[in-house]
Amino acid sequence: MSLPLVLRALGMARSTYYFELGRMRRPDGNEGIRSEIKAIFEGNNGRYGVRRVLAELRNRGRKASRKKVQRLMHAMGLRGACPREKYHSFVGEVGKIAPNVISRDFSADGPDEKWTTDVSEFACPFGKCYLSPIKDMFTNEIISYDVSMHPDYAQTRRMLERAFALHPDVRGLIMHSDQGWQYQMRGYSASLREMGIVQSMSRRGNCIDNCIMETFFAVMKREMFYGHEKEFDTFEKFCDAVRKYIDYYNSRRISEKTKWMPPLRFREASMSEL
Repeated sequence: MSLPLVLRALGMARSTYYFELGRMRRPDGNEGIRSEIKAIFEGNNGRYGVRRVLAELRNRGRKASRKKVQRLMHAMGLRGACPREKYHSFVGEVGKIAPNVISRDFSADGPDEKWTTDVSEFACPFGKCYLSPIKDMFTNEIISYDVSMHPDYAQTRRMLERAFALHPDVRGLIMHSDQGWQYQMRGYSASLREMGIVQSMSRRGNCIDNCIMETFFAVMKREMFYGHEKEFDTFEKFCDAVRKYIDYYNSRRISEKTKWMPPLRFREASMSEL
């Protein structure tokens, strides 16, 4: 069929046809940024949403607007990784309840000024296991952690020993937690006192009082765990995944709080300013 007949059947002007044809033949001006967005997204295992992809583009010197990145990611079908039942360690008062020294003031002037800790449960094919980390409120860095099949005090003690081995000079630091039984133990409080650490506890039933650690658990489970549970069919595989994720979180994952730098780089930058 000739072109005039086709255009007449479609009710389309000849000029419109050639305009659209020319537009289709023009090179895609977004090809470069598309490939960068895809590389950032895949380089972070699909964990980054629009905000972090945009921040990483800007870190690389690429100028782009949020709307453009959002539109391109939507067109490419790229969507960042969306939290579930939480483990509760409170079983009543089994020891001394420390005052809430933090009182929702999560700001800090430098590293090793305020730390927070908690325990989270992971249900894997081999059974339940528990992650107990310490996080620096200033750098967002995971200072130390322990993974165990049992949320016992031995796990908490190992976590503390690793933290103090890496950071031996923490006198005056505030360690914040919820009222979990582990943190009421005499041994735990004694370990903090020996290091010159001030103990702080959230009020009972107020998860917002320790939202720094709650946020970390939510992010970690969304980015590493949910949808991948069947992959962790042994305790060893889960431990290896946790190790790799925390290394990624500390050394590569950027956030607005740390001026779009990974926690370890932010620590270095803040120490050089002192």
